[in-house]
Amino acid sequence: MTNSRRVAVVTGASQGFGRAISAGLAARGTDIVAVDLTEAKDTLLDVEKAGGRGISVVGDVSDPQTATKLEAALRDEFGRCDILVNNAGIYPNVPFAEVDFDLWRKVHAINLDSQFLMVKAVLPLMIAGKWGRIVNVTSNSIALPIPGLAHYMSSKAGVIGFTRGLANDVAEHGITVNAVGPTASLTPGGVSNIERAHIEELAQTQAIKRPGTAEDIVGTVLFLSGDDSAFVTGQTIMADGGLVRL
Repeated sequence: MTNSRRVAVVTGASQGFGRAISAGLAARGTDIVAVDLTEAKDTLLDVEKAGGRGISVVGDVSDPQTATKLEAALRDEFGRCDILVNNAGIYPNVPFAEVDFDLWRKVHAINLDSQFLMVKAVLPLMIAGKWGRIVNVTSNSIALPIPGLAHYMSSKAGVIGFTRGLANDVAEHGITVNAVGPTASLTPGGVSNIERAHIEELAQTQAIKRPGTAEDIVGTVLFLSGDDSAFVTGQTIMADGGLVRL
């Protein structure tokens, strides 16, 4: 099947940043493939309300079989892929002395390895289309003195390295690769891992003194996934209210 509209894959799409990004892309005329552990029903409703078409691919993003399933769905349902937003991630706050190798690997598998797998799944279609936008979600925490996140910071620093390296390898195909770093925000994932009071306290150290929301990352992602960012690649933008400045 072929599709005249642009098609975006968004991982971790069922809630928070992923759901907001999916709705924002759909409002811009993009169809959505929502990838998550469970069917992203609410996200697909948002996409439909915005005038887009959406499908759900259910699976663990760190599992190569999910990447295989995604590639098949893209080819069967749309025949193309133009945008990939690697948003899925976990961030358990655990003192390093209590982090065992299983947790270390799980965090890196979901936060970093999954981005490799998703890129591998969509890249042939982007190359065929001679156009693509890859946006990897990192975190501003890599530059902050927050205890209990050594495993998380390691994975998110890896995202930035992957972004910079991949940008070099795919530029000749009309594909850009950039990263976006949000701050601790009032999202379902955010408040389940960090106390709301701490998020609000952290916001007071930002230039823009309010807690971030899921919608605050959307504008940056839309820019990096569109035509206006054609000469921007290998970059990391912190959409965090001015807390971390690179």
